[in-house]
Amino acid sequence: MASEDTLTRAEIAEHLNRQVGLSRADSAHLVEQVLDLVADALEKGENVKISGFGTFVLRDKNERVGRNPKTGIEVPITSRRVLTFRPSQALRDRVAGA
Repeated sequence: MASEDTLTRAEIAEHLNRQVGLSRADSAHLVEQVLDLVADALEKGENVKISGFGTFVLRDKNERVGRNPKTGIEVPITSRRVLTFRPSQALRDRVAGA
């Protein structure tokens, strides 16, 4: 893997090239298409579930009052949409066993 133990798009495409036999260009294009499909669904407000891997979940958080930890002054935190990832049990078991 790349430095700092990060898996990149290029490395995923390279794995597809070696293991599936797709050309480098086709592998890179396939990776981009899959990521675009996931991003488009999330942009539309849809959750994305990849069986055996996990679920990308969008949550709408309401406005609330927070507190600056240094000064103790209350600060309003605006409402926002956040993206979370919930791994499947299979992925949790696989990572825990690593």
